Amino acid sequence: MKTKNWIILFAAVLLVCVGISIPTFLPGEAATHAEIISDGTLLQTLDLRRDCEFQVSVGGVGYNLITVKDGKIAVTEASCPDHYCMRRGYCNGGADIVCLPNRLVIRFVGEQTIDAVVG
Repeated sequence: MKTKNWIILFAAVLLVCVGISIPTFLPGEAATHAEIISDGTLLQTLDLRRDCEFQVSVGGVGYNLITVKDGKIAVTEASCPDHYCMRRGYCNGGADIVCLPNRLVIRFVGEQTIDAVVG
């Protein structure tokens, strides 16, 4: 009898965990803007609906070439040794694109809307 209770408890906990995790794996809305942050300072906010390309220099030592194309953004060239930031490819949402050696972060921002009225 005790084993059956443990199995039911384990199944219930597992079901709750799966239910909580489902929104994490579902694709979110595509971002409309991206913030370019270098060394903790916001450099620029880009509209992902406009194609462009620009270079971010890091203290004269390193650089990242950022490309916006077809509503997505990517680091297309970088001076960092591992090129992990380039492997992310073109993205329009989800986790930030990060280049640790060059201290660069690309953060996705959705459309600015009003959630509630304060007052």
